[in-house]
Amino acid sequence: MTEELTAEKFPYSKENEDMVTQNFWTKTKKFAGKIPFTKDAIAMYYCAVDAKTPLWAKGIAFGALAYFISPIDAIPDAILGLGFTDDAAVIAAGIKAISGQVTNEHKEKAEAFFNGEK
Repeated sequence: MTEELTAEKFPYSKENEDMVTQNFWTKTKKFAGKIPFTKDAIAMYYCAVDAKTPLWAKGIAFGALAYFISPIDAIPDAILGLGFTDDAAVIAAGIKAISGQVTNEHKEKAEAFFNGEK
């Protein structure tokens, strides 16, 4: 995915928020440590659920995270070696688009998750 994620292309969606808040941890715990962008996805999640995050950034974050947890992908996750490349591209683009909104606190919470402190 070479296209940039912008607020206009990913407006806030209650459906995306609901899907992410209901399913994010299940998929993340299943693949934590097995995919290199997990920590970024978790930091993005904490940014998305932070009340201080602007709605435009929540839209991008929830959109990218909804794509990550969705069972329907451009490249199915079950394909070894390639299955998460589309997810990684979407998460990377999302992080880039909202980089000013992902705070040290969000990153510290993601790190704490990996240290078993969640």
